[in-house]
Amino acid sequence: MTHPQTGLNTGSHDLPVSPALAAFMGTSWAATPLPADHRVPGHDRFPGRRARLSAAFPGERLVIPAGRLKVRCNDLDHRFRPHSAYAWLTGLTGEDQADHVLVLEPAGPEGHEPVLHVHPRSPRSGGEFYRDRRYGEFWVGRRPDLAEAAQLTGIRTAHLDDLGKLFTGPQPPTRVLAGTDPAVDRATGRGALPQDTELAAVLSELRLVKDTWEVEQLQLAVDHTVTGFEDVVRALPTALRHHRGERWIEGVFDLRARAEGNGTSYTTIAASGAHACVLHWIRNDGALDPNSLLLLDAGVETDTLYAADITRTLPLSGTFTPVQRQAYDLVLAAQSAGIAALRPGAHFRDFHRAAMRVIAEGLADWGVLRIPAEQALDEDNGLYRRYTLCGSGHMLGLDYHDCAKSRADRYLDGTLEPGMVLTVEPGLYLQPDDETLPLELRGLGIRIEDDLVITEDGAHLMSAALPRTAPAIESWMADLLG
Repeated sequence: MTHPQTGLNTGSHDLPVSPALAAFMGTSWAATPLPADHRVPGHDRFPGRRARLSAAFPGERLVIPAGRLKVRCNDLDHRFRPHSAYAWLTGLTGEDQADHVLVLEPAGPEGHEPVLHVHPRSPRSGGEFYRDRRYGEFWVGRRPDLAEAAQLTGIRTAHLDDLGKLFTGPQPPTRVLAGTDPAVDRATGRGALPQDTELAAVLSELRLVKDTWEVEQLQLAVDHTVTGFEDVVRALPTALRHHRGERWIEGVFDLRARAEGNGTSYTTIAASGAHACVLHWIRNDGALDPNSLLLLDAGVETDTLYAADITRTLPLSGTFTPVQRQAYDLVLAAQSAGIAALRPGAHFRDFHRAAMRVIAEGLADWGVLRIPAEQALDEDNGLYRRYTLCGSGHMLGLDYHDCAKSRADRYLDGTLEPGMVLTVEPGLYLQPDDETLPLELRGLGIRIEDDLVITEDGAHLMSAALPRTAPAIESWMADLLG
């Protein structure tokens, strides 16, 4: 609840503060400034990014909110993660960025002046620092003051309370990253405006090609994810004994993600047996059957918010059965065909088409697909999709499904360029109740997903440290389990 006299966000069970205690709390605090050389990681990259955005919209005000806190239960908020566009433009990635807003003000022929509107650190002269459960330093930790925020980012700062003044009186043409902060949307009168849709698209498209620092961050995310997969394999004996082994697996991986980075890139999928046929299985409440497969789809997000996204399908016994191996090898062949199609100038959809051709031909060879593969691959047919359903990959970056607001001609119908980072992840999802399948194939779910960066002459497999072939997986598991 908000305290009626002070406006502080206090809990309903808070004890009253006497005048004597209030006076005592306002005295005898030592200065605790940030180190003078403290900067956001990759500090020198961000002015160029803002300049590219500025060049796309000369003479217009651009408003990019970080987003707002969201209540999880009663007076507890979900962990906050700033919007990826805000992080990409400022380098600010922490939970203390809730409610902050970056504004690019038109500044004549010079382009734009960035101004960062922030909720600064609470002074010790008031009560917020120890009484406000949502923003108070004693409750949620320290925030930078205005000068420190400017030092961190190289951006001029202003108090968040001054933001509303921008939206009164005569206005320049304005674009807002709408749908991110309801308060900003209300203040600017936003709805589904075409100019805002275009801003969101351009912010996505500017992120399609990663610079060298971004690729390094993504490689770091992949490396930590590889370690998390190794942790999971070592934990399998315990997980197999637990009545919620999937949750045990989830917890093991998520521990690594929090220890090494900001957390997971997305909710971990730990799907055993037929649960692997549910593409986004995140309940993770099942036991592990040693005779079945485990589909683990997981990624670490770095402290700079760059995401890994990797999937492996592992035999819980340590060895694939002949039927499991047959299905696994088909998915592996499909993924290998997709990876081989990656090169600069290739159409984005080429790797998916290459992977799906292998899947369709394999299903036809098995007799599961009862029409020729060529016929099934026709866009007017597509019957093979009953068993594979989704696309075979996506862009990767600050979001695990990165750059999703990009226009089709730049992304889905576009061409690949050096510096683009993406996943290749074909799968087979053979439902347990599918009567078109022989009994031995029902309930098998297999996906193999790797992260790759497009190079000048092809693609580099960033996740090569994790084995892909069935024999290599069996050997890797045996080594980890001792």
